[in-house]
Amino acid sequence: MPRRTSVPLTIMAVAALLMPLTTAAAAHADTARSADTARTPVIFVHGYNADPGVWGSLRDDFKASGYADTELFSWGYDTSQSVNEVLSGRFAAYVDEVRAQTGAAKVDVVAHSFGGLVTRWYVKHGGGTAKVAHWASLAGPNHGTGTAWACAAWSQACRDMTPGSYVQDGLAEGDETPGDVAYATWWSSCDEVINPDDSVLLDGATNNAAGCLKHNELLGDDGVSQGVRDFVGS
Repeated sequence: MPRRTSVPLTIMAVAALLMPLTTAAAAHADTARSADTARTPVIFVHGYNADPGVWGSLRDDFKASGYADTELFSWGYDTSQSVNEVLSGRFAAYVDEVRAQTGAAKVDVVAHSFGGLVTRWYVKHGGGTAKVAHWASLAGPNHGTGTAWACAAWSQACRDMTPGSYVQDGLAEGDETPGDVAYATWWSSCDEVINPDDSVLLDGATNNAAGCLKHNELLGDDGVSQGVRDFVGS
């Protein structure tokens, strides 16, 4: 009888010894899979007089493409502030927060309208070339827009958007698309805010014609959405 009872006890002991090894191996495999499927976090930056809520449609499209909520970030800020003196520095701090939270070395940036100036200043003059992998501009006043004169008297942000402003000159000098960053823009021939329409285009960027869309329609257009997702996934 003792010999018969010792057999199952031995099997149970071996199983108990092997269980931690099996669990550890499974955990290691899960970690490896997680690392393989990790995506570069995306930061969405809204435009003048807007808020992070404008990104609802595009965020949903990114999630449908496989992104997790923990990989998508929307930066909110006071759009009446100066691009170079205030906002680019605050955005730099936010980028570092996202990198620390996710463990990512770089982020992808998708900006609409005025948000393009804030993020471009950070990339060009704030050390962002080392921390941004892809930069996408939707209807950005990259060379200024004449419509900004309508609010320039009371808004620093509007003054920054006017052609020939300090911000515009600082962004235009030298290389418009510096560093090891992939740049892309989307512009519309029917944009009622950006004047002239081709202000959006940048030398060294992939410039995409979005067709006849109003300024804010680029935020929810299926073709623009697919193009942006393809770009940051490249």
